[in-house]
Amino acid sequence: MMRKKRRTSVDKGEATAITTSKFHMEAKKSRSTGRQPKGDVVEEANQSVFAVFLRDAGVTLKQGGTSNEIAVDQIVFQKRIQQQLQKSPRYPGIIQEFISGLESHIEDPERFRNCLLPCVPQLSDGDASTGDGGLSIPRIIINQLKWLDRVVDSKELAVKLMELVSVAPVEVQRDIITSLPEILEDSQHNDIARQLNSLLQENTQLTVPILDALSSLNLSSSLLTEVREAVMSTLTAVQLEDLPVVVKFILHSVSASDAYEVVCNLRKKLELEQCVLPPVLQASQNRMKSKGAALPASTPAAGSSQDSVTLTLDGIKSAVRFQKTISEAWLKVGINKKIKKNSCFVLDLLALFILHSTNANQSRRGAERVLKLKVRTGLIQEALLQRTFRDYSQVMRGYFPSILALAQSLLRSTDPCVVPFGGHMYRHSFTAFDSYCQQEVVGSLVTHVCSGVNGEVDVALELLCGLVTEKPSEMSLYAVFVKGILDYMDNLAPQQIRRLFHLLSRLAFGQQQQGAHIQDDMHIVIRKQLSSTVPKYKRIGIIGAVMIVGSMGVIALLELVKSSSESTPDAAALYYDELANLILTSTLDPQVSFPFPARVMYNLDEEESQGGIAINLLPLLAQEMRVSPLCLSPFFRLLRLCEEKQHQGNLEEIDALLGCPLILTDMDIVEKVESLSKVEREYLCTLLFHTINWFREVINAFCSQKETEMKMKVMTRLQNVTYLQTLLEKSLAGSPGYVPPVANFDGESTDGAVIGSITAVNKTKKGKKRKAPGKSSSESSSQLDETTDAVETQQVILFVLKDQSEKEKEKEVRQGVNLGAYRQFFRELDMEVLSVLQCGLLSRTQLDSELHTEVREEVLLGPAELVFLLEDMLRKLEFSLTASPAKRAPFLKGRTDKSVGFSHLQQRSSKDIASCCVQLLPALCSHLENCHNYFQTLLSENNGVVDGPATDVHEHQLMSSAYQLLVQVLNTTFSWSGFSQPGQRSLLKKALGVLAGRLKEGGAELTLEQLIKHSFEYLVNFRSTMPSLSTALCLSQLLATVSEKGGNSAAYREQTASLAKGFLSQSWVTASGEKERGNKFNEALHALLSIYLELVDDVLKAVEEIAGEGIPELLNASKDESSASWPTLSRQTILVFYKVLMAKLEKAVKKIPAGKISDNTEAQSEKLLTWNLAVRDFHILVNLVKVFDSRPVLNVCLKYGRLFLESFLKLGMPLLDYSFKRHKMDVQSLLKTFQLSTRQLHHMCGHSKIHQDTSLTNHVPALKKSLELFVYRVKAMLILNNCQEAFWIGNLKNRNLKGEEILSQRSQASDEEEEEEERSMQPQGQSEDEVLFYLHVLANLSAKVSINVNILLYSCFIHI
Repeated sequence: MMRKKRRTSVDKGEATAITTSKFHMEAKKSRSTGRQPKGDVVEEANQSVFAVFLRDAGVTLKQGGTSNEIAVDQIVFQKRIQQQLQKSPRYPGIIQEFISGLESHIEDPERFRNCLLPCVPQLSDGDASTGDGGLSIPRIIINQLKWLDRVVDSKELAVKLMELVSVAPVEVQRDIITSLPEILEDSQHNDIARQLNSLLQENTQLTVPILDALSSLNLSSSLLTEVREAVMSTLTAVQLEDLPVVVKFILHSVSASDAYEVVCNLRKKLELEQCVLPPVLQASQNRMKSKGAALPASTPAAGSSQDSVTLTLDGIKSAVRFQKTISEAWLKVGINKKIKKNSCFVLDLLALFILHSTNANQSRRGAERVLKLKVRTGLIQEALLQRTFRDYSQVMRGYFPSILALAQSLLRSTDPCVVPFGGHMYRHSFTAFDSYCQQEVVGSLVTHVCSGVNGEVDVALELLCGLVTEKPSEMSLYAVFVKGILDYMDNLAPQQIRRLFHLLSRLAFGQQQQGAHIQDDMHIVIRKQLSSTVPKYKRIGIIGAVMIVGSMGVIALLELVKSSSESTPDAAALYYDELANLILTSTLDPQVSFPFPARVMYNLDEEESQGGIAINLLPLLAQEMRVSPLCLSPFFRLLRLCEEKQHQGNLEEIDALLGCPLILTDMDIVEKVESLSKVEREYLCTLLFHTINWFREVINAFCSQKETEMKMKVMTRLQNVTYLQTLLEKSLAGSPGYVPPVANFDGESTDGAVIGSITAVNKTKKGKKRKAPGKSSSESSSQLDETTDAVETQQVILFVLKDQSEKEKEKEVRQGVNLGAYRQFFRELDMEVLSVLQCGLLSRTQLDSELHTEVREEVLLGPAELVFLLEDMLRKLEFSLTASPAKRAPFLKGRTDKSVGFSHLQQRSSKDIASCCVQLLPALCSHLENCHNYFQTLLSENNGVVDGPATDVHEHQLMSSAYQLLVQVLNTTFSWSGFSQPGQRSLLKKALGVLAGRLKEGGAELTLEQLIKHSFEYLVNFRSTMPSLSTALCLSQLLATVSEKGGNSAAYREQTASLAKGFLSQSWVTASGEKERGNKFNEALHALLSIYLELVDDVLKAVEEIAGEGIPELLNASKDESSASWPTLSRQTILVFYKVLMAKLEKAVKKIPAGKISDNTEAQSEKLLTWNLAVRDFHILVNLVKVFDSRPVLNVCLKYGRLFLESFLKLGMPLLDYSFKRHKMDVQSLLKTFQLSTRQLHHMCGHSKIHQDTSLTNHVPALKKSLELFVYRVKAMLILNNCQEAFWIGNLKNRNLKGEEILSQRSQASDEEEEEEERSMQPQGQSEDEVLFYLHVLANLSAKVSINVNILLYSCFIHI
């Protein structure tokens, strides 16, 4: 066989000429010098033909260690030899003589070596000597076989080479195998590849040369797949140093169809975890190296293993960069939903960094998307990231730019689930990498802090504080970067300013003093802000100075703060609050901040009786005194915390302040608030605000005391607060425009602020006492006379009150305001106050002057106090546990600080808050069961009627509010995203165990799924006593939340959907006998109906049930009547139902799989049936507009009608394309029904234009475009199925909702009479063009597909 290789050669005609020329193949670039050789010519004894011919051709043979010389170019030498042989008179016998001369010449090993080496150009000095240089003779021989000009028998050559491989040493085997692609012909590649594949299975030492050779062979796709699978099977047994070559071969031999499968297999078998030593062994190895001890040969070095992993990842990176199918396959593997938790590997994380490091935007965005998805679903967790940074720090360093970019993206994400992972990436990058990377990390975190986005700022500050704690010496090097944040403090919230100054204080005044160079700058900033007349900057100065004092312990700075704030009550109050927080959170000596004993400050001498102590607020408000009432509560908080710190929580020295009364004005005046002047009304409101805030601070102070008497007093103060709030509501209702005094001093000043829309609500007048409860509520209501006696006995408040019994008998309903809008003007309650919820039944002993027991009575936590505590708890949980997406503040708009009133709460982590809630769960369940029992007894006493004659409306409202708040608190607690983290699993099981334990004991031994099952069953038991639709909604949400905590949430969907349907099928009546209505009822109905349609198995069937059965029942009903099958459906709630039905229908059709040409008949039939149901539901909903034609209903129909039409065009029409021939009747029926709907949508567009309603006409252009696309898309479908002549287009006239033609759109008068005659023969509501278009299509379809024309003509006139 003959073949030509990469370069052409002169045709010599004889194999001997080729053999001769091969000795000089390596001298390709040598050129003739034109001079005669100066070296001595080898003198042959017999002057052989070989030597003479070579000398004449230009090659001089040398002896010894001198290389042979060539005086001409190689191609010239070959031509000369060929000519000499051919022109010889002894030709062809001369060829044998020439070969014999060559054989005799190379018998000498030295000459043989010289002949194998390339000839050198002839030198002028004649010095062409060369040493052996350690050259491998076998390798040189093999090199002579590469790129031969002509091979006589290539198959025989291949056989001999493979035989040689089987017996040669390993080094020679590698040389032969590596040279095979350059020796063999293309026709032999497949056979040799099979032999190499077999050899690969037998000898792993030859892995690298075999894969190199296979990569250069031209193989068939089937053989390449076979070889790749064989290589993949040996992946786990490959030597670490060979791994990069193996991975490179696998990925570079992938076709587009096999990419996904190959990447999946590679991901499973490439166990990078086994490629590095554990940290303990790495440390011991490093110690041995430092001591100079020799390591065993079999022990891989940590550095070499990291290098091998780096090379392996470089191979993956090369494949990802240059093969789009590989990058797409990695991304597809990343979003594979079949990957279970704890089954993600280090390679998954490294692959995402590789994808992001490529320059392709698609890969970068895909890597970000996949990483967020895996973090959100818990597939990639912090433990995996930590292990990757720990074991592969050298590898990860190469991808630092991508790591930094991904961390920035995660930290800026609006999804709160992925933000913490970005923080972990920052932290590990700082810990594991060098100083350059550390500087970049700090700079990036500073940028986050200066961004102004609250969530981003909080996480970045927390990370910086953590880094200062973990790596103080390293962070001190970058203190100048952190100090730059001081220029952006205008955008920071108070709690963020506290963290910033705490961070800077640790850097500047730490033990090592490495960041001392910023101390002067901080002092300058603090002094400048303290001396500012702008309240905002003075607040920053006070907060910063106190935080610095906490780090330094310098009293001089406190004196500066005190002197600069004492002239302004707001600043002084803030100083007291900040000092109190410092004492609470640090080890600062209380004597530093509060040098005077409390007994001296408040004149609390032991000899004085409790009755001689009272706080008189009237002079503080009426006169201009040096002490402002604003400072009263903050000063008491500071006093209390100092006492706690000094006496280990004992408040005996100040316990008189708990029971001492406040001297106020006569509260009867609240009933006559309208008759007071504006100044008097505002004075009264201010008095009430200060009183309530004092009581709230007193409750904060003494709620943790263990003595029974102290608990009783705390309970009484709680009752005082609820009573005073009822008075405040009435007072505020008569004082519009009133701005209350500031209570939380670390936020923006509220002077001149407009209180948000304060909705007036009807509330029953709350008296000091409540009506004596019946049997069912005896455990959850305070008793009437006892409360009054208790207040008088303890001298709680020196009010001049009206007779309480008369107040209870009043039935007058007054207007009040919602105090929720005034939340920022009340002092914050500590989390410890919620421990009062655990007080079920407490005994109080009233003592006479001789300390003898006179009366023993029992006081319970009443409904009003329960509601008060639960409202505060819910606000706290929503602030701490409900993760809201980070949003950037709008440009040129004032930012409303939602953190006002949560300063103490912000200093605790969400984990602490969740733990406190779990501890309170038993008490919450007890209260929940009490509410359930109350309403169950109420229903039984009133024979199942809520509004019975014996129902106390006021108490019913309180218990209903408490019931709803309890369910909301439970739902907010279990909705905490932290429960999904592995470290919080035990806390979740503990919480579920509390619920399950109420139903079945032994919850600690149950699995998570069993706990969820029992908790679900426990909560379902409350369904029968839901007092309102809002409470029913909260229960449904709670059940859905609990069911999602396990891995089998689908098992509870049917039960939750059935429960929601039962609530929707129930008539909801208030305690006064009226049906529930209003905006809140509609919002709850919207949410509950959405839950039902999301959880129900068949959404389309549920939509048809409501739209086809429930709504038609309203057509013949009166205005106030409801649907019989759906009592919550009435003319007042039709808009809510209509909007939810349209939205869920549109969402449901998006989930229908698009039609594929590969679908079988059964699959097509199933999809067509689903689309038929969806189109029928859509047609029913669109036709309802003819009856319920209000503007909101039209707006909903136009909006979701367009979305449904777009989904049909995208997902439904491809199905019709492929199903038309097999399911002609089904397609025809579907198009007929859908065309009726599109016609009605066209009429609505005309109606919108007539009325010129911009809210409706905004939807018209996009809807008209979709309607036109639908027409042309049907035409494309007919053409695809060879029915193009069945399509004909006419002009569709604009009509209103009643089908009347719009006058401005009429055609010319000449055609008017003819149109009228023809229209009289058509069914009402259809135009001539519509009928002609439809009949023409159907007639042509019948001709093509043999459909009965009479049936089609009949069906086209059917009207719904």
